[in-house]
Amino acid sequence: MSRDPALPRFMALQLARLCGALIALAGVVILSHGIRALAFVPDAVGDGMIVAGAVVFFALPRHLARKWKSRQ
Repeated sequence: MSRDPALPRFMALQLARLCGALIALAGVVILSHGIRALAFVPDAVGDGMIVAGAVVFFALPRHLARKWKSRQ
């Protein structure tokens, strides 16, 4: 059985989404002040991480798919 050539690209898209979700989640944790070790981190950093995570989650997979599509 041969390996599907689209599998590495699919996994890269899923990894990009996972990273975006984790970055946004870290921002939410910072804003919630749920971890005392992160109490010194300003709220603006949490806001920025949420925005950055959303951009990575939504825009990076779309950008990669368009880049791979045009390379044929």
